[in-house]
Amino acid sequence: MIVLGLSGALGHDASAAILVDGKIVAAAEEERFIRDKHAKNHWPYEAARFCLKQAGITPDQVDIVAFPYGEIPLTSAARWHYAKRYWYAPDRSLDAIFNGNRRFRRNRDKSLKLMEELGLTKAQYVPVEHHLSHASSAYHLSGFKEKTAIVGIDGKGEYATTFFGYGENGKIHKIKEFYDPDSLGGMYGAITEYLGFEMLDGEFKVMGMAPYGDPDKYDLSRLAKFENGELIINTEYVNVVGLRRYKEKSPDGKSKGYYFTPKLIEWLGPKREGDEIDDPYIHYAASVQKLLEDLALQMIEYYLGDIIRETGKIVMAGGVALNVKLNQRIIALPHVKELFVQPASGDNGTSLGAATYAAHLAGETIHKMEHAYLGPAYTNEECIAACEAHPAKPVFTRVEDGPRKAAELLAAGNPLAWFQGRMEFGPRALGCRSILGDPSFPGVADRINAQIKYRERWRPFCPSMLDRVAEDILQTDHPAPYMTFTFDVNPAWKARIPEVVHEDGTARAQIVTKETNPRYYALIEHLEQLRGNGVVLNTSLNRRGEPMVCSPTDALNMFYGCDLEYLMMEDILVTKSA
Repeated sequence: MIVLGLSGALGHDASAAILVDGKIVAAAEEERFIRDKHAKNHWPYEAARFCLKQAGITPDQVDIVAFPYGEIPLTSAARWHYAKRYWYAPDRSLDAIFNGNRRFRRNRDKSLKLMEELGLTKAQYVPVEHHLSHASSAYHLSGFKEKTAIVGIDGKGEYATTFFGYGENGKIHKIKEFYDPDSLGGMYGAITEYLGFEMLDGEFKVMGMAPYGDPDKYDLSRLAKFENGELIINTEYVNVVGLRRYKEKSPDGKSKGYYFTPKLIEWLGPKREGDEIDDPYIHYAASVQKLLEDLALQMIEYYLGDIIRETGKIVMAGGVALNVKLNQRIIALPHVKELFVQPASGDNGTSLGAATYAAHLAGETIHKMEHAYLGPAYTNEECIAACEAHPAKPVFTRVEDGPRKAAELLAAGNPLAWFQGRMEFGPRALGCRSILGDPSFPGVADRINAQIKYRERWRPFCPSMLDRVAEDILQTDHPAPYMTFTFDVNPAWKARIPEVVHEDGTARAQIVTKETNPRYYALIEHLEQLRGNGVVLNTSLNRRGEPMVCSPTDALNMFYGCDLEYLMMEDILVTKSA
């Protein structure tokens, strides 16, 4: 059976994923093909075409097309909750009751048009509720056979913002949902906006800023509380619509509305501007991070504590599942044996979730997700052709042993753009579309930040490490293939790899195995022989505000738009000087 999952219903992070007989064959985000970060208001035409091509499938062979946006009946508590909580905006409130599936119908029509234009005329259209898509992407791909606790926390889907349930024998059981505006992801997103970043993009910047502040200096607990099994967000301050929003004029004279209120400004002071981390904003970041963690852990214990004590297995998806500091605290819970976070946990991963859920409903057994290398790959010949066609007239040579040469460049203190294999699915570079550095070289992180990534100087960088050294560095044997967790770094290693240890002594690590990425593994092994550490600094191959690169031409454009000196594309070494 062939199932194609397509997402784009929420207006951002459109993507496609294809399953053949329950196994993931390909998955990719639309932004990578159209070069527009988050692909706002786009549908996954190019991503879908890639998935079909990678699977060797013609459109008329697809059995099911699944979309992660469902119809919510009036009998559901969701629409009534929304109407009650948004009483101050009567148009929204009444719309939820009398026209509550308006967005669903609009998305369904666009989905059917997309199917028609892609030639998917023989496929069955299957809508899947947004949070069931998140849940399925985590549970069905975890490979866990035991009864498994399932957590889904994000901004919102149709109406739901939070999902607690469990998986058993392949079936997902819903225990509890919370509905808009009662959303931890929404609250964190609103404070992300207050701190000067873009919602749905800058949340990880807030997380990176938080360790520089004191979480106890300011108490933000009035923003949200969890009592008697219910999450309640204080809409006097955040998660607001309409006239309650704080508004300001942009340089072009247009008015921009935020998800927080003027009352928040009265309480905390003016909205943060610029790139510096300063008082009091670092403390606000620390406080909202602590609030998110504390409330999420309370809710997990309340709804899933018994299941976790029974089997120790827990899975997560939804945008908040990318909060690596929260995930570290979940792993540290007394009875948790293993946490699986699906690497594309945001809405980009819902195409995969809808596909797995629809395939499961159709009787398929879903195979475990073994890696996230699910995008396009390019040959040496295609890399050479891109060089020959590029207007910058690149200086390039074909080298005998790409990983060895790359390690030599890194060992000499150079940052390196590293392009090889199949592009990663999800927001993290995992050794196929990466900028690399030697983490034992002082200043290499600052150099990458200032000259190449053009991003905030306080943002942390991540280590990719060999599986055989990981336990010593991270002081745990917990799996970490996708950079979805932070760990406390062994004090003995902090001085050895200072460029990848964050302000709080943690690292957001990727453990690399020879089976899933042999070429990247070989590079790190060569660097270990030269410098004594089986670790490399790894950040995504893109500049600030751009999507990760996809093709050799994208890599060359990025290379010539920054101060990098070396680019390795498969076995093709591109240099800026002869």
